[in-house]
Amino acid sequence: MNQNFDNIRHRSIGTVEFVSPKEIKVILETDAPLSTSLNTGVPQLFPRVNGILLVPNEAGALIGIITWIGIEYSPYPKRKGYKDFDLVDLPFPLRKLSLSPLGILKEKDGKYEIERGVYSYPSVGDIVIVPSQEQLKAIVQNKDENARIKIGVSPMAANAAVFVDPDKLFGRHLAILGNTGSGKSCSVAGLIRWSIESAKNESANNESVNARFIIFDPNGEYGTCFKELGNVKSYEVKIREEGEAQQLKVPSWMWNSWEWASIAQASARTQRPILRRALREIKNSQNVDIEKDNKIYYLRRYYSSCLIEIKSDLNKGVTAFKGKPGKNDFGKKLKSIINDISKDIENILDDEIKMEFNNVKNKLKGIELNHYKTFTNENNETIEYYEDFEKNDIEEVIKNLSNLLEPLGGILIYEGPDEDSPVFFKNEDFLAHIERLAQQANQQQYLDFFLMRVRSLFTDKRIASVINTETSSEIKFEKWLEEYIGSNDNHPSITIVDLSLLPSEILYLVVSVMARIIFEAHHRYKKQTGQTLPTVLVVDEAHNLIKRYETEDDNISGQRLCTQIFEKIAKEGRKFGVGLVLASQRPSELSQTVLSQCNTFLLHRIVSDRDQEMVKKLVPDTMGGILNELPVLPSRKAILLGWVTPLPVLVEMNELSEEQRPKSKDPEFWNVWINKEERNIDWGPIVYDWQQLKESNERENSNDTP
Repeated sequence: MNQNFDNIRHRSIGTVEFVSPKEIKVILETDAPLSTSLNTGVPQLFPRVNGILLVPNEAGALIGIITWIGIEYSPYPKRKGYKDFDLVDLPFPLRKLSLSPLGILKEKDGKYEIERGVYSYPSVGDIVIVPSQEQLKAIVQNKDENARIKIGVSPMAANAAVFVDPDKLFGRHLAILGNTGSGKSCSVAGLIRWSIESAKNESANNESVNARFIIFDPNGEYGTCFKELGNVKSYEVKIREEGEAQQLKVPSWMWNSWEWASIAQASARTQRPILRRALREIKNSQNVDIEKDNKIYYLRRYYSSCLIEIKSDLNKGVTAFKGKPGKNDFGKKLKSIINDISKDIENILDDEIKMEFNNVKNKLKGIELNHYKTFTNENNETIEYYEDFEKNDIEEVIKNLSNLLEPLGGILIYEGPDEDSPVFFKNEDFLAHIERLAQQANQQQYLDFFLMRVRSLFTDKRIASVINTETSSEIKFEKWLEEYIGSNDNHPSITIVDLSLLPSEILYLVVSVMARIIFEAHHRYKKQTGQTLPTVLVVDEAHNLIKRYETEDDNISGQRLCTQIFEKIAKEGRKFGVGLVLASQRPSELSQTVLSQCNTFLLHRIVSDRDQEMVKKLVPDTMGGILNELPVLPSRKAILLGWVTPLPVLVEMNELSEEQRPKSKDPEFWNVWINKEERNIDWGPIVYDWQQLKESNERENSNDTP
C-alpha cells in the first residue's frame, strides 16, 4: 500500500487538525482545489459533502466521508514556503471540513481491499489526500467475487457501478425505507428483476434459475412487473372471472388455534379451551374414511374426551364439584352427557352397544337426580340447582363411562393431529362440533357471539372465497405449497399476493397464516433434508402489516399475530433460508424487533423528523452524519449501507422501463383537468362488483329502483 502512496503529496489537500473516534477535522491548504480536483487522474468534484478522502497511515489509509465543509477566518494564510512578514494583519478565509471515519483501505496482491471498522486513527498534522480513480472505484464498487448484482451507479465516484452480494442482501434481511414517490417501490421491483436477470446470466442453462420471491402486495402494484421473467403467479380476491390472477386461497383448516381465537375474538377462560378441543377432535376425525367406522370412532372419541375431562376435574379437588346453589356446573355437565347418550342411542344399530348405552344412561341419571334440588325464592320463582357431589359420585361416573367405552374399543388416547396441524375439515362440521361441545359443557351462552362471528365470516362472499373449505380432492396442502412457495421446475418463481381487495376483517389473519406456513415449511424442509431452500419474502407497505405494539394482555388480535410471526422470521428465518425484504414509508411505526434484525438498509428520501431519528438509531454513531442528506434526496437516489456494503454509498438506482415499474406513479391532475387526457365515467360496472350482484338483470333492476 505504501508503494502506491509515493505520489500522495501530489494529491494532498490538507492536514489533520482534530481527531476523535467519531470525527476528524481537516484544515485545507490554501492551494487546495475550490470545486474540481484535477490531480487524481480524471477530474472529480472536490470538496463536496458525502465525498471521500483518505488519510494514509501504517495500516494503509483511513477512509473518511465528508460530512461538513466550512470557513474559519485566520490572521495569516498558512501557505507552504512563504513567510508573511511585514504584511497587514487582515482576516483570511481558511477552509475546513469534517470527516466521519468509516474503514481502512488496504492493498493486497495489487488489488485494493476494504476493511470495516477503524483501529488505527491518524495524528494531528497527518496529511489528507484525494483518492485516485482506481481507489475510489474500489471503495464504491465493492466488487468482490460474490457481488454479482448491479443495482446502480455512484454519482460521487464518477458513476462507478455499484454491485451487491445477494447472499448478504437477502440472507440477513433488507429494509427499503422512504417517503411515497421517492422510488421505493421501483427499488423493490428492480432488486427482484436484477437478481433474477443476473442469475440467468450466470446459470449453466441460462434459463435454469431456482429462485423464489413471495410478495405481499397491499396496493396491487406489482401484478405486471415481472411478466417475462419466469413462473409468475398472481393471487387476489376475484371479483370477476376475467384476468390473469387466480383466486387467493387460505382455507380455514390451515389456521392454528391462536389464529382462530383472534378472528373469532375468543375469550381466554371459556371459549378458547372449547375452540382448541373442537379443532383437535375435528382434525383427528378426518383420519377415518369408512362411514360405519366413522360413527363408532366418533362415539369413542367423544366419550373418551368426556371421560378424560371428568378425570381432570377429579384431580382439581372438591372445588370442581362443590358450590352455592346455581353455581355448581358439574351437575349441568353430567346432565348434558346423559342427553347426548340418549340422542346417540337412537342412531346405534348394534344391540350390544345400545344395551350398554342404556345401562350407563340409567345409572348416570340416578346419580344426577340424587343431587338435583329446587327451591322457591322470595319472588316466587323456582330455582333449580345441584347439591355438592362427593368423590364417590365422581368415581362412579368415571366407572360407568369406562363401561360405555368398552364395546366401542376402550378409551381413545389422543395421538392424532393437534389443534395447530393443517389438516382438512369442513367448516359446517367444525361449527356443529363446537355447538355439541358447548352443550355438553353447558356453556352455550358463552359461545353465542363466537359462533355468530364465525358464521358471518363463512357467509360473507368475499371472505368465503378466500377461507372456505372444499373437498380434500380439490385442494391439498401439498398442492398449496407448490403453488404459493414453488415446485421443482428450475424456473424463477415469483408469487404475488394482491391484498388490495382483501376485507379488513381478515387481512392480518391471511398474511399471518401465509407467513407462518411459509416459515414452517422451510423449517421442516431443512430438518428433513439438512439443506436450506432460499426464498425471499417481500412485504410492501410493511408499516401496515408489521405494526409495533406496546402492551401484553390476554386479548389476541390478528394484527399482533401478524407482527409476531414476522418478528420470528426476522430473528430465525436466516437459519432456514427465508430472507425478508421490508418496504415502508413510516419506519417509526414498524416493529422495532423486525427493523433491528435488518442488516442492510436502502434509504430513499425521508422527510419526517421522527422517521429520520428512528433510522439514525439503527446505524453506528460514526455514520449518523451521512443520513443528514435523507430529506433532500431526489427520486431514484438512495443511500445504501449495512452488511451488504463495507461503506455507505450514495446510489443512483438503475432505471426501469414503464412496463417494469409498479403501478404507483403520481396522478396527473393537470392533464385531466385541461382535457389533454380523457376520463370516461361509468359507475355501473363498479357498482356491480361493489354490490356483489349475481346477474346482470339484478344490476338493471337496482338502477330502476326509485
